[in-house]
Amino acid sequence: MAEAARRLGADLGAALTAPSLETSPAALAEIAQEGGLRAKSLSLSWRDLVRLAVPAAAASTVVILLLRDGGAALLEGATPDGKILLLSNPLESVVTPAPMDAVRLTTYWDGATVVLTRTRREGSEEAAFTLLGIAREVLRERRLLRDIGIASIVLSALVLVPPIIWMTVVDRVLVYQSIPTLGLLAGGVAIAIFYETAISHSQRHLTLLAAARIDGRLQLRIFRRLVGLPVDYFEHHPAGETAYRIGEVWRIREFLTGRLFRTGLDLVTVAILVPVLFFLSPSLTWLVLACAVAMALIVAAFMPAIGRATARLIEAETKKSSVMVETISGMRTVKALALEGHQQQIWDERVAAATEARLTLGQTANWPQTLVAPLERFIYAGVLLTGAYLALSGDSTLTIGALMAFAMISGRVASPLASVAQLLQEYQEVRGAIGNVGYVLNRQPERPPGVVGARPPIEGRVSFRDVTFRYPGGQMPVLKDLNFDLEAGATIGIVGKSGSGKSTITRLLQGINTGYSGLIKIDGIEVREIDLAHLRRNLGVVMQDNFLFRGTIRDNIIAGRPGIGFEDLIRAARLAGAEEFIERLPGGYDTYIEEGSPNLSGGQRQRIAIARALVTNPRVFILDEATSALDPESEAVVNANLKRIARGRTMFIVSHRLSSLVDCDQIMVLDRGQLLDNAPHATLLDRCTIYRQLWLQQNHAIDSRIPSHAQPVVVPPPLY
Repeated sequence: MAEAARRLGADLGAALTAPSLETSPAALAEIAQEGGLRAKSLSLSWRDLVRLAVPAAAASTVVILLLRDGGAALLEGATPDGKILLLSNPLESVVTPAPMDAVRLTTYWDGATVVLTRTRREGSEEAAFTLLGIAREVLRERRLLRDIGIASIVLSALVLVPPIIWMTVVDRVLVYQSIPTLGLLAGGVAIAIFYETAISHSQRHLTLLAAARIDGRLQLRIFRRLVGLPVDYFEHHPAGETAYRIGEVWRIREFLTGRLFRTGLDLVTVAILVPVLFFLSPSLTWLVLACAVAMALIVAAFMPAIGRATARLIEAETKKSSVMVETISGMRTVKALALEGHQQQIWDERVAAATEARLTLGQTANWPQTLVAPLERFIYAGVLLTGAYLALSGDSTLTIGALMAFAMISGRVASPLASVAQLLQEYQEVRGAIGNVGYVLNRQPERPPGVVGARPPIEGRVSFRDVTFRYPGGQMPVLKDLNFDLEAGATIGIVGKSGSGKSTITRLLQGINTGYSGLIKIDGIEVREIDLAHLRRNLGVVMQDNFLFRGTIRDNIIAGRPGIGFEDLIRAARLAGAEEFIERLPGGYDTYIEEGSPNLSGGQRQRIAIARALVTNPRVFILDEATSALDPESEAVVNANLKRIARGRTMFIVSHRLSSLVDCDQIMVLDRGQLLDNAPHATLLDRCTIYRQLWLQQNHAIDSRIPSHAQPVVVPPPLY
């Protein structure tokens, strides 16, 4: 653990000194988590540090103190009396602990601490999402499962008490008229009931606790894997389909901690009761086991058909769910275009298909249940009748009391055996659910787990060298042999027809798409070698349609930098031109934004998005058609602030409104993925025909800055 913490020391030290990163304990804990450790930011006291310095605790915990001057110290230990702590510099390769008492430490440290604990179990996060993988998660609660198993064994033993008492009452008390024996048996029954009640309560409590802990870990693992998927997956799969598939995990968890677990406990009971049945009557016991085998064979015969019906139901439910989520997400469009009838028709068709598939599955599953039911009933009634026949035939070992005891015990054996048969049937449905969840979670993540790239300080120098890229399944490259250089702090505009590759450049720069040839470098380092989280923390991105989360305006702006001061929040809002309208709102920065942000205009949403991108103080800022949907007033506010936003940053501005690019240091003109020209506005007007045509179309007049020899007589038709 200490070595792992020291390997992260350089990253933490860089984060502490880098001006572009938030150096709060929460931000540093995030860096540690990305390095493969479990980390938490806390505010600790001297006593807390002393407890953490105890050898037993220090063996599994590393404590990093964040000092007031921006430095950090690593807790190495404490003296036996707890009055002196030993601290070291995590950035030094040679450990030289320095003693520190409480008084001196408080002058350097105010309690801000990052605590690193053991790494996650190796392979637990990377393992494929299968039934075996989930079973491993269940087995992590082996201590609780052990206690539950012990409780089950005790309860199974207590199950024998009522039959034995009945047998004794019939064969001894009634025959010999023994009142004292009856009183003794009554006391035994009371004691057995008390212990059975107490142990049953404890068993249910432990089972609920184990299920809750397993469910919590599964949900955490699922969400971590989900957000780790590349953007391409979400762009090609409906949200409703993904939500339905992920939602199937409850069926898997319920199977493992419900039916499978209960059946396993019941089999413990069977293992205890079957020897007792053989002791009472071997002939009747073989009859019970024969019925159980017959039930299992019946269910096994129907498993293939049930599996096929389950697969059809899953497909139908997935399509139905996608329509529901899509309609809810696009309700504004549905209402605006009066598409209620159209969506209702599609929904009716999907509901009909899902209902038919569910009915087919129910009918298929009904047959084994129908055939198994008589056998389950026969185990009790048949045993009683057969036992009576054997007793009448002269079987001296089977008394009336023994027959009654056997009937009672066989009834407790029949239920678990029937559960095993039903378990085989439910397994088919769970296999379908495993396939559903695995379809999403077993995909290649955006960044392989445990792989951490370089985290250099980013200044903003960008270089593209012979970059060619085509989207998966595409025939033609979106970008072809693209070359350009941009110095740190420069501003570049990108223009071109729709589909010319403008937004693709920004996607490649963010590491969203990586399957390109050539080199994309930031400050001389290839983008694919830079840690994705570090890269994106240094990139501010504002798109044409930005999503705002439910919550306050404050929560949305500080989403990328939680815990910042209010002054930094206001500075970002002011730079984005959002301060003036936020202060006019009734709740100010605490104004609540509903889903879809209906209480904000498009321009207000866009300016909040710009403030959210600026709050991390990124070195590279990307505006991808960020002003194309704004009204003139809002666009004027954003454009007026661009110079302030660009100060000290490298800017990429993708826009079809050339008026917003006039002051750019460079303007790239793209056509079909190729770079036609790259120069300032005035130069392009003089020498680039396509750029000049676009400018004339948007300004509806001959610009006086265009040389007369370059002025066309007729304005050409629109190009897009």
